[in-house]
Amino acid sequence: METFNNWMVALNDFLWANWVLYIVLATGILFTIWSRLGQGTALTHGWKVIRGQYDDPADPGAINHFQALSAALSATVGLGNIGGVALAIALGGPGAVFWMWVVGAVGMALKMTEVTLAMLYRNTDDPDNPHGGPMWVARQGIARLNPKLGWLGSLIGGIFCITLLISTITGGNMFQAWNVGEITESYFGIPSVFTGIVLAIVVGLVIIGGIKRIGNVAGHLVPVMMALYIIGGLYVLAMNIVHIPDIFVLIFNSAFSASEASGAFIGGTAGYAFLFGMKRALFSNEAGQGSSPIAHSAAKTDEPVREGVVAGLEPFIDTIIVCTFTALVILSTGIWNRGPDATYAVLPDVVQVSDGVWTIETRRPPVLGKDQWLEGDPVYTIVAAHANKSSGNERHRISGVVHIVDGQTIIEWGTLESPVQPSLVDPGIYANYVGATLTAKAFDTAAPGLGKWLVTIAAWLFAVSTMISWSYYGEQGMVYLAGERSVLPYKIVYCALIVVATMGLLKTDAELDNLTGIGTGVMLFANIPIMLLFGGQAMRAYHNYVGRLRAGQMGPDHPKPSLDDVVSGRNLKIKKD
Repeated sequence: METFNNWMVALNDFLWANWVLYIVLATGILFTIWSRLGQGTALTHGWKVIRGQYDDPADPGAINHFQALSAALSATVGLGNIGGVALAIALGGPGAVFWMWVVGAVGMALKMTEVTLAMLYRNTDDPDNPHGGPMWVARQGIARLNPKLGWLGSLIGGIFCITLLISTITGGNMFQAWNVGEITESYFGIPSVFTGIVLAIVVGLVIIGGIKRIGNVAGHLVPVMMALYIIGGLYVLAMNIVHIPDIFVLIFNSAFSASEASGAFIGGTAGYAFLFGMKRALFSNEAGQGSSPIAHSAAKTDEPVREGVVAGLEPFIDTIIVCTFTALVILSTGIWNRGPDATYAVLPDVVQVSDGVWTIETRRPPVLGKDQWLEGDPVYTIVAAHANKSSGNERHRISGVVHIVDGQTIIEWGTLESPVQPSLVDPGIYANYVGATLTAKAFDTAAPGLGKWLVTIAAWLFAVSTMISWSYYGEQGMVYLAGERSVLPYKIVYCALIVVATMGLLKTDAELDNLTGIGTGVMLFANIPIMLLFGGQAMRAYHNYVGRLRAGQMGPDHPKPSLDDVVSGRNLKIKKD
């Protein structure tokens, strides 16, 4: 496992080099300027479109605009909003939140552009079951530019589908299942693998019905789960309202300067705040990845830009609203830089394992307050050693795992490679609250038990919604690569991987970040070049659409349908006389 983790670290270092983030950010700024702040159109016209005023049953497609947005949001509003934000703050500090906002803003332009492109090139040979996404843009777009290079377009589309499947397996599936398993085991003592089995059954029952069932389930599930989570977040923020102004100051200051070490937080440079804020926001809202266009391509419309405008709402809802709620809850409660969960009366020794490799002597842990240490509990302590480029100081974590052997509780510590002999910074031991568990603990500080129930329920809902939509993304990649016959075997493997993810292969937030970072990173490498190559077509179509809209040349040509009809998709049924 250590070799695998080292491989993931090396690959992430390449995929998430600073120049990659600069390119993504610059691409978002490019389309923001090119569209003349198209974010404004999304925030005004987009809401009217999803309300059903422009839905036409005669248009090609399978689901209405609201269901398409819900299906895409169910993939983005997931544990990235709960666990991903926690990871960003735990590893990058408060400044990461600022860069999440930046990605959310420019991500609206990215999402609008990539979805418009997908709608321009989607395959509607079967009007009730359209296929779309960057793979079709590459395949058909390059063939139109030069028919002799059609093979190149097919190849690029295939490469994108391979990256899509990598991201589906990691961020869209295993990350979700792992987090739900961790938080359920942490609070209820239910072995994580049992959670995986239940999740696999639930997801399997939904995805077997295809995009129409996914759109219907997402249309009902997404509004409920978001409302539940935001109401809980508002309660916590009301309890800590006096801290909110200072939190915003801290976020802005930490975005451009190093965050000092405090308690459980070992410190973070401005560069790492930028890195983790960008990574987590891109993982959460998927802007530039090319995944959401696959869901939006199923929308029933004959106006490609109209669905692109709807898609522009995704990063706003996902990152600007939901992720911000999570960040404010974590920061205002102080859980991210809390004091030790337990303290040694006598410091354990730091011992040398081999040349340049150190660990901490195995010893019984100190008493954990009112609770008890449980088998498998992840912990860490903080040591001073060589310069740490991520924290901006000399602090490092050494992780450990609690074991109960012959009735005796001990901590088995991991190792740290350092040319300098480490020394314990303080006698404290910190429970390693990873991902969604850290967010749940933040809710618990405001009202004991709130995190246990609210975040656990939200985690289950968010994870299921994300996994059902990402299963469809991967399915469309398989259809492109291997045809319709590959769909059933793919769905079986997809559900099996849910169980695999909950079998304890990943232990720490750093390992989790590495796994999901690979999935997001490879898709950016495949999709951003496609957007830059064909983005001009999307922008011409966008300005044409907006010009006709402002000139009053298009709808709405019918009253708003009822909300119930929009959510269920009944407004798409043609009424017969």
